Amino acid sequence: MKRFAILTAVIGFLFLARPATAEEGVQGRLVSAAWLQRNLNQAGLLVLDASPAQAYAAGHIPGAVSVDIFVYGVPEAPVSEMEKRFQSWGVSQGKKVVIYDPGANMQATRFFFSLEYYGFPVRDLFILNGGFAKWQEAGGPVTKEPTPDPAKGTFKVVKLNPEAKAELPEFLSAAGDPANCALLDALTAGWHFGETLVFDRAGHIPRGILTPSADFFNPDKTFKSAADIGKMMAYFGVRPEQRVYTFCGGGVAASVPYFALKFILNYPQVKLYQESEMGWLFDDRGLPYWTYDAPYLMRGANWLQAWGTNQMMRSVGINRLSIIDVRPAEAYNRGHVAFALNIPADSFRSRLAEPARLAETLGPAGVDSNHEAVLVSGAGLTIESALAFLMLEKAGQKKVSILIDSLDQWTKLGFALKTDPTAVGPKKAPNDISIPPTTYPGSGREGILIADPKKTRGIYPKVFVASGPNASTRAVDGQAVHLPYTSLLLADGTPKAAKDIWTILVKAGIPRYAEIICYSDDPGEAAANYFLFKLMGFPDVKVWAY
Repeated sequence: MKRFAILTAVIGFLFLARPATAEEGVQGRLVSAAWLQRNLNQAGLLVLDASPAQAYAAGHIPGAVSVDIFVYGVPEAPVSEMEKRFQSWGVSQGKKVVIYDPGANMQATRFFFSLEYYGFPVRDLFILNGGFAKWQEAGGPVTKEPTPDPAKGTFKVVKLNPEAKAELPEFLSAAGDPANCALLDALTAGWHFGETLVFDRAGHIPRGILTPSADFFNPDKTFKSAADIGKMMAYFGVRPEQRVYTFCGGGVAASVPYFALKFILNYPQVKLYQESEMGWLFDDRGLPYWTYDAPYLMRGANWLQAWGTNQMMRSVGINRLSIIDVRPAEAYNRGHVAFALNIPADSFRSRLAEPARLAETLGPAGVDSNHEAVLVSGAGLTIESALAFLMLEKAGQKKVSILIDSLDQWTKLGFALKTDPTAVGPKKAPNDISIPPTTYPGSGREGILIADPKKTRGIYPKVFVASGPNASTRAVDGQAVHLPYTSLLLADGTPKAAKDIWTILVKAGIPRYAEIICYSDDPGEAAANYFLFKLMGFPDVKVWAY
């Protein structure tokens, strides 16, 4: 329901932001091919072809001036040089400038951004919707004759527009503030998940939301409507009141979501991080780079040893971790991670139909809902740890993760296991390391554990994912895909590489935009796929418990 609230807010925002009137064929900063045909010979109109030079030579709109951005350079030259270039292309104050590319591409939006950043009035800037492809489809004239050099333009760069562009310090701060900021990654899924290696590392900037530039276009190469783009943003939880930053590899593809959100959706705070991943990776600090969308859902043995079992941090209250061992009591008693609380998997499974009752177990056991809960199964992602993960999220735990290393790996690293049960009780002295019981609120999250999929309403159509070893015969109302959770794991219980999981999802026919409903006769199997979809950044995932 939260996503529907976001979608409603977006629609309301779009309604309020719409201009009261619009010239036929003009929608904000977009013009149609029909409009351009009617106005092509106007004296005050300048048409700029931002396509690659070879595409321009093969055919272009009569009178269009070639401005191949890959020829003049990215990143851009000093201000004085950029002003000369703009003037050499005939850019003048008072003229209407229409920019186009082959269609469903990124050159026109990138040049639009450039002119906007250097201070050309946005009210006089337009993009041909659908580009050259739409122009040809509409029967517009085409020529191969080069346009003579235009008269020198009069546009002068007086003041840069800082509201268009973000530098690394601001972008880095935004990456650490997901509640108030959203980062949109305009690159392909292959790049995002680590299949494509362009720089010294493969992957994407942390917390980047995969929104490839191609996703903003219709099949006919026109931009999607404000309603459709707003639907995309609502799906990912990107809200109008957030600060939105777009990025890609080098600041070109990022101009597509930048233009779409700022000039089609009219979001008020949108900036393009022009240096993008090149600037991020070239930074001397060695900034992190992810392949999974949510790698923090997995914790390694070294991390847990340092942060979870440090007695000094425990005694002074710095540590904010609840370690939960979901193995049976006899396995726990044979050896467990220090400070781990034993809540066997059956405690979660037995509360499946009554998740609110889980609080009655968690609080007295010492689980703090405001802490990160790290789940230990002894063997990475198992159906037991996955079900506990799901149920803790349902119960309202602030953050949940899984120790992805086995306990064998734990001991191989030289870390000790304890045999005495973790002490739970009121602290009797300031340095007492007993874990105090808590009052667990039990008011959980709605919409992730469902009993009837017919009652759920995702933004996009339902896709049912049968998660067990065998294809389910259970009837479903929507697309059904058989995807055993084990197909996404390595033999040791760790998830396969993000790029490999993505390839499997694509081959299985699972779309990027969907209401994902995982199901199985064993809810633990469905929960395992729930975890893996969350790891890959799918925002609308549910488990159907029947």
